[in-house]
Amino acid sequence: MGTPSGNVADAIQAELDKMQIPKTIEYNWSGEIKRAKDSTDTLLGVIGIAILLIYLIMVALYDSFVYPFVVLFSIPVAMIGALLALALAKSSFSLFTGLGIIMMLGLVAKNGILIVDFTNQLKEKGHSTIDALMEAGKTRLRPILMTTLALVFGMIPIAIAEGAGAEWKNGLGWVLIGGLTSSMLLTLIFVPIVYLAVDNAKAWFGKFGKSKVEMNNIDSII
Repeated sequence: MGTPSGNVADAIQAELDKMQIPKTIEYNWSGEIKRAKDSTDTLLGVIGIAILLIYLIMVALYDSFVYPFVVLFSIPVAMIGALLALALAKSSFSLFTGLGIIMMLGLVAKNGILIVDFTNQLKEKGHSTIDALMEAGKTRLRPILMTTLALVFGMIPIAIAEGAGAEWKNGLGWVLIGGLTSSMLLTLIFVPIVYLAVDNAKAWFGKFGKSKVEMNNIDSII
């Protein structure tokens, strides 16, 4: 009673694997289990498309193929919190959980965009990369906290709801709570680190390319 159908299917599959079933006998899952598997496969594809669309939109906005990767780095740290919250709440992956992850992608990318965009603005005004990142972190901390905490507290009733069909929606709430919380805490640390690493790499490649051009010019003169 109250056990997700996916867990029941996994338990049955484990027992079937222990049995020495003749190779002439075949079996297939149908009904709710088959629909759940098809929905999971579709959701994974949708999540991949969502990440690609987020990247392409940011490429158009930043006019760069590099800085959007810095923003996308906020997604893995959010997934850590989402899956951890799902495990601690003992909720299974479902259609609503997948929809929660898709919602979370845009919400956590927003945190990275706030930091990266403000850092770029400060660099255009003449700030160094480190000073710009530190100022962006301090300035954008308040809006990140306000929006994230508002969403987290708003998801608590869904996460702890009880009653008929509540277990389907609980996963959505826990995914958003865990993902947004870890994103709020870790994005402010890891996104600036990745931004600095990318900026240093760009500067190094720029110097390397410039020195190579100068060497070619010298060779042509000689």
